[in-house]
Amino acid sequence: MTAEATQTMGFQTEAKRLLHLMIHSLYSNKEIFLRELISNASDAIDKHRFAVIADTALAEFATDYRIRVNTDAEKKIITIDDNGIGMSRDEVIDNLGTIAKSGTAAFMEQLSGDQKQDSQLIGQFGVGFYSSFIVADQVEVITRKAGEAVATRWASAGEDEFTVSEETRESSGTTVILHLKSDAEEFADSWRVRSVIKKYSDHISVPVMMPEEQSGDSEDDEGAEQAAPEWTPVNEAKALWTRSRSDISDDEYLAFYKHVSHDFEDPLSWSHNAVEGKLEYTSLLFIPRRAPFDLWHREGARGLKLYVQRTFIMDEAEQFLPMYLRFVKGVLDSNDLPLNVSREILQQNQQVDSIRGALTKRVLDMLSKMASKQPEDYEQFWDTFGVVLKEGPAEDFTNREKISSLLRFATTRDDVATQRISLAQYVEAMTEGQKSIYYVVAENHATAKNSPHIEALRHKGIEVLLLSDKVDEWLMSHLGEFDGKPLRDCAKGEWDGEDSDESAKEALEAAEQASEALIERMQGVLGHRVDAVRPTVRLTSSPACLTVAEHEMGAQMRKIMEAAGQEMPSSKPTMEINIEHPLLKRLDQEADEDRFADLAQILLDQAVLAEGSALEDPATYVSRLNKLLVEMSAH
Repeated sequence: MTAEATQTMGFQTEAKRLLHLMIHSLYSNKEIFLRELISNASDAIDKHRFAVIADTALAEFATDYRIRVNTDAEKKIITIDDNGIGMSRDEVIDNLGTIAKSGTAAFMEQLSGDQKQDSQLIGQFGVGFYSSFIVADQVEVITRKAGEAVATRWASAGEDEFTVSEETRESSGTTVILHLKSDAEEFADSWRVRSVIKKYSDHISVPVMMPEEQSGDSEDDEGAEQAAPEWTPVNEAKALWTRSRSDISDDEYLAFYKHVSHDFEDPLSWSHNAVEGKLEYTSLLFIPRRAPFDLWHREGARGLKLYVQRTFIMDEAEQFLPMYLRFVKGVLDSNDLPLNVSREILQQNQQVDSIRGALTKRVLDMLSKMASKQPEDYEQFWDTFGVVLKEGPAEDFTNREKISSLLRFATTRDDVATQRISLAQYVEAMTEGQKSIYYVVAENHATAKNSPHIEALRHKGIEVLLLSDKVDEWLMSHLGEFDGKPLRDCAKGEWDGEDSDESAKEALEAAEQASEALIERMQGVLGHRVDAVRPTVRLTSSPACLTVAEHEMGAQMRKIMEAAGQEMPSSKPTMEINIEHPLLKRLDQEADEDRFADLAQILLDQAVLAEGSALEDPATYVSRLNKLLVEMSAH
């Protein structure tokens, strides 16, 4: 072995921190390491099966796929061996030297320092291979990639560094050797290991083998050479989704979910369905309980595990569910796609479109059922994935009505920020004569709740949806209506009161006549900042507010687009004033034009602040306000 063939490398700083946290925070889940390593071995075999389709020369000795698990009670060692795809030297360094190379830094930012709380984050993150260090103080990996002649050995104590060197291995695959810690020696006992395999990996579609237990009745002659161990399967070794639903227990479904998702927690719901006819496929879909750390990385890995005629094709087949359902985990096995399916074929295949439509409907039906029969679970789902589901109406016009029935909102019905009211509940509680569903969009719940734009509606006892998620204005622009009732933004368009309120219309006409002179003066002062000044009946306690045209982008969406680097066309808001407010009455009587201008500017700046926006020139606002306070104190 040459000196150049052996390298010692250090883990990344953030990887070291995550390793330390994992090793010291997951003692209650020690046995999880075996599930993870067997899952990895199963994935490697799946990948080898697929590689052989394209290149039969890669078959080597792996005609009979298996995973072997062996224990050595005397040496305190457990070994997991597979004849899967294996890894090259570069892949070993890339995959085992970096923890989740895409997104580690983002994950680390979420760590709080509370080990109990952070261990739950690790569950969302997926511990994978590194769970080995929960039970082992030394880990060795010997692996040979299919098609390559040289194997690679990787070793580490899970502290600061790892070594990589050349090794020999008879065929492709990977062997993981764990030198157990003193408090994890139970996993050197074959019966203990068998029970864990049955618990977590009975559903794996490849046999997990262990040496057959020898009876202690007969003793071999001393010095006699022992026969090679007889390997026997421990698990059922039949893909779970291929079995009948009536033959599968809930515990088996839960174990399978943890296999495909690498999640520690049970899912909220699942659906197992076999379709026969024009299209033939089987799907097993799960709704997780917790969000993965990379939920908002829209370009990140997502999608279902795709099999064609029981042969693994790809890990993240994203074409079978829309982006707004990217949280769904599971498996799809189809008989109607070519075995050598590529992403290009998936993107242009009519069968894919049909399956995608059917699976989307199935997931939405799962959520509808959960909402009606398991409301507490649906509340947890909504708190976790509700903002993602809100992307649906804009992306999926076909299912817009079904998605809209699943949406939940905070409203003026109560003071809590939790989103619990459905549009159906809103419509059911609408006041007599009310024709529209009203909403207000703001940067946060408190700003929405105290928005001046909803004062008149509050006064009349009309419920308003309080929207503060970044996606909300975009959602409402695509939703349009619900149950025949138009959705109306309280901060857009002219306001003449609730549709049937004739008295409000008459009050507005009277206000326009009474405030002509005041509006003309204010327009002269504020014309460079606002499109118009007009009286309104939407205000009851505030002196002024800002509005935009009915079909113009709102202030909140404009800020989001600008923050994303999007150039926005210049636009001026309309300033609406409550002429019955004492400040406006005082302003109307102001003879000093300079003082009038200062007061008008202050009112406009206050309206900007009330909608949750930032002032373009806060220093000038403060100066005007201080000047006014000094004048008041002098009197």
